[in-house]
Amino acid sequence: MARERIVVESKVRELLPEGMRLASDALEGLDAVVRELVNKAVQRCRANGRKTIIKEDF
Repeated sequence: MARERIVVESKVRELLPEGMRLASDALEGLDAVVRELVNKAVQRCRANGRKTIIKEDF
């Protein structure tokens, strides 16, 4: 069963310059990167004894 994406395709497309296209597997890759960034932020937050993720955790 496929995991639900946390990245919103329409929002990513809005960021692209005119004429730039987006392959469907690019969204899968971006989603994986975002998930990894969030996991690292959670680890850093916990390591610093906090329960609130702040921008410096990213």
